[in-house]
Amino acid sequence: MKILITGGTGLIGRHLIPRLFALGHEVVVVTRNPEKAHNVLGDRVALWKGLEDRQNLDGIDAVINLAGEPIADKRWTDEQKQRLCNSRWNITQKLVDLFHASETPPAVLISGSAAGYYGDLGEVVVTEEEPPHNEFTHKLCARWEQIASGAQSDRTRVCLLRTGVVLAPKGGILAKMLPLFRLGLGGPMGNGRQYLAWIHIDDMVNGILWLLDNDLRGPFNMVSPYPVRNEQFAHTLGHVLHRSAVLRAPATAIRLMMGESSVLVLGGQRALPKRLEEAGFAFRWYDLEEALSDVVG
Repeated sequence: MKILITGGTGLIGRHLIPRLFALGHEVVVVTRNPEKAHNVLGDRVALWKGLEDRQNLDGIDAVINLAGEPIADKRWTDEQKQRLCNSRWNITQKLVDLFHASETPPAVLISGSAAGYYGDLGEVVVTEEEPPHNEFTHKLCARWEQIASGAQSDRTRVCLLRTGVVLAPKGGILAKMLPLFRLGLGGPMGNGRQYLAWIHIDDMVNGILWLLDNDLRGPFNMVSPYPVRNEQFAHTLGHVLHRSAVLRAPATAIRLMMGESSVLVLGGQRALPKRLEEAGFAFRWYDLEEALSDVVG
């Protein structure tokens, strides 16, 4: 297949693209900076500089839409919130427009979303049918999914990736946590009781490949079947690193530092991958300690 990817230089894209090549697929990456993308992804990837000059997606068999500004890198000012939304909504709308303009549109659109779609639901076990809280992360993801779903037709199916915290080497949440934890300065966030829905990068990539190859559509929680509380995650990471992990970060200090975006670490989702498992997908990484040992190692 010839597969078009947005966000190809991001954490998930960097791991997904080599797997696609190994399976014999052809990959085209949409990028604002072709030189940077070439340096990251290598010679085998074809590059499109943006989508503005494209009239349709004829000749493309599938689209994987992973583009979006990192959500936790800056405080959520009104300007930053709009930037987070636009970086997801605009390119997704452009893709949907190109689907409609195509004589032979791609057979599938796999489009990003996040477990933050549900908001902070505390102890509630979250499957794809769970009604969400109406927080900023839900509004961002709900509109993102709504736009992507506009590509759905009798010729195109749409899959939505409600992704949890991705555990991977050299990137993601661990890139921020490891320096402190290696110094013995890590620990739980706030009361540590909030749930963290995590997924190993291998399972994330395998899940996308599964959706690419099977006749499925709709939202999918891209998370491990066993979410853990924040304090369990911190203690397990400390154990893997052979370091103490008892220095709790007070919720008040986190809110002062992060503002509204503190909900990303003080809230959480006890999300389960119900639809993926019902479809027959088999996870490789169930146990958090094994997953962290693999990634950190």
